[in-house]
Amino acid sequence: MTGTMVDLGPQTRILARLAEGVTDEQLSAPTPCPDYTVRDLLGHVLGLATAFRDAAGKRLGATTDTAPDAAVPDLGPDWRTELPKALAELAGAWRDPEAWTGMTRAGGVNLPGAIAGAVAADELVIHGWDLARTTGQPYAPDPAALQASYGFLLAAAEHPAGDRGPFGPVVPVPADAPLLDRTVGLSGRDPHWTLRG
Repeated sequence: MTGTMVDLGPQTRILARLAEGVTDEQLSAPTPCPDYTVRDLLGHVLGLATAFRDAAGKRLGATTDTAPDAAVPDLGPDWRTELPKALAELAGAWRDPEAWTGMTRAGGVNLPGAIAGAVAADELVIHGWDLARTTGQPYAPDPAALQASYGFLLAAAEHPAGDRGPFGPVVPVPADAPLLDRTVGLSGRDPHWTLRG
């Protein structure tokens, strides 16, 4: 999948800026994530930021043992300050080279640190796209994080059960499409998704 250390800081800052641009009125809007409103998506990102921060530090416990579909973390009233802080902590934790070595756990799954880092990059890239699409904001993910996300999703798609990616069945995208569109398709999303359907 990937063994390359990636600085997640640029992508976490992009995602934090997108979250900052969300209006209160948009919190109830649907997203490309089935069954997730914008509020749910932001709660999920807050939860995964904490979980992957702990996975990087090999601090295994409740945050790393909970399956991602177990429950959507509630989005509290202070989310506008909590989310950028959690994202910054996530990026800081993955700057430690030790985070990318040995074994760790995320979502209740034991996996090598390098794979967990790629999964973190993938979550940040794909959910950044989700948020941008729903809220009508421009989106250009960090190139290194995008490449890590693509590599992870491509390897998952080439797995024997790869017709269903981590987020859903792969959506075919032309081979000459932009890398972001191909990555989004591998995640199980239609790159042409719009809020209006």
